[in-house]
Amino acid sequence: MGMSKTIARGALALGLALALGACGRGITSTPGDAPNLEEWVANIKAKPAPPLDPLPVMQQFETFEYAALGLRDPFSDAFTSKDSGSGPRPDSHRRKQTLEQFPLDSLDMVGTIGRGNGMVGLVVAPDKVVYRIHPGVYMGQNDGRVTAVHEDRIELVELVPDGAGGWLERPASVALEDN
Repeated sequence: MGMSKTIARGALALGLALALGACGRGITSTPGDAPNLEEWVANIKAKPAPPLDPLPVMQQFETFEYAALGLRDPFSDAFTSKDSGSGPRPDSHRRKQTLEQFPLDSLDMVGTIGRGNGMVGLVVAPDKVVYRIHPGVYMGQNDGRVTAVHEDRIELVELVPDGAGGWLERPASVALEDN
């Protein structure tokens, strides 16, 4: 067993020596090789450069003149309602309530207290505080005013912009979570 290990090590060492010797054959250089290299570089530099490809032809486009002198200005306020004073509007003088800082979909109803008209809803906000909700309270970021509290949901009316300078009332609700 000892003899075969020695033979294997000797064969490995011989193989490595041959491999390293084969790698160095093309690397040998003599002082006379440098002028050949300089001569070859000079010959390459002396050859003329290949011609450049011609520039692509630019495509011609037809000009178009927009002449809409008699038409309505698209940036005018023609779509805003002229009677912007009527209809529902958010009360800018009303002090914002705590639950108006949270989006409506981030509020979770967790239960109710009481019965009938005296029912109070319990809502958990993202700040992990439970709030008591009754009709008239505002919640959500769209001026949502609570209109009714039921055992399984809280109904409210939000004011959203209609895109024409006015406001629309939109019904919304926060439902009791089924856990």
